[in-house]
Amino acid sequence: MKFKQLLGALVATALFTPMAFAQSFPTKAVRIIVPFGAGGVADVTARVVAQKMAESLGQAVVIENKPGAGGIVAGDTVAKAEPDGHTLLLMSNGTAVSEGLFKSLPFKTLQDFAPVSTLGYFDLAVVTAANSRFKTFGELLAFAKANPGKLNLGSINVGSTQHLTAEMFKSAAGVDVQIVPFNGTPAVVTALRGGQIDAAVEIVAPVLTQIQSKALRALAVTSDKRAAVLPDVPTTKEAGLPGYVARSWNGLAAPAKTPAPVIAKLNQVIVAALNSPDVKKKLHDLNVEAQPSTPQEASALLASEVKRWGEVIKAAKIAPQ
Repeated sequence: MKFKQLLGALVATALFTPMAFAQSFPTKAVRIIVPFGAGGVADVTARVVAQKMAESLGQAVVIENKPGAGGIVAGDTVAKAEPDGHTLLLMSNGTAVSEGLFKSLPFKTLQDFAPVSTLGYFDLAVVTAANSRFKTFGELLAFAKANPGKLNLGSINVGSTQHLTAEMFKSAAGVDVQIVPFNGTPAVVTALRGGQIDAAVEIVAPVLTQIQSKALRALAVTSDKRAAVLPDVPTTKEAGLPGYVARSWNGLAAPAKTPAPVIAKLNQVIVAALNSPDVKKKLHDLNVEAQPSTPQEASALLASEVKRWGEVIKAAKIAPQ
């Protein structure tokens, strides 16, 4: 009898402990490790969501910027953190891209993280200088097809979402164009306005002011629907290239083996934050569409993005670093 009682107590304890832990979570500040420098769209998104999460959790939610090495430093920090929900990773396209861009990583992207939720999606656009001869995306596409190797398409660093989206243009359109990478958006804009490149692929937010002031012209957005901040700019599908679709995204993930009840509590808090009108408004102003998900949906997105961008990297013949 005593054995049965002991066994029952052990089973009850095993079942109760994760739930009890989740009920007491968090017991200290929650860190969000951001693999980018301060001030960018991803960083500001994380800060907006963190502030609202803190209100619900009753603990501070702090941002730690760990840029560099294609997000490896940030990813490694979270992968090796205690799996208790107090350390989270800001995932992005870059998290998925790194799997195909590097020969080896100190972590396994699909095994060492437990995605909690997506945060939002943001648009990329094909842009030209205001005085460019290309007035529409159709004109740019027609020139690329008629003049192999003569169109110069700029982007930021090799392996970035912008660079890979520019590479996608070649395969989607079946054209030969020159992809010219630059060290950052300011250099891309300078090259555009100086006539060194014909067009560029860039996230909308960093160039929105220049588009609105008509220093740059947005020919199309590569999303599956028009950007809320650029309602008059067609999608690439509407402009004649239906196979050319790409959006950037971000989300939050915990270390693998974080208790499921903790993941569920974090997901609940994130969903509530993203559904609040003030957070939606702040993200909208960044051209970020707030869009939470279930942990399962976030995991599926990460897996599909690893596969997708891996194929783009191979097609572009980018040698793993």
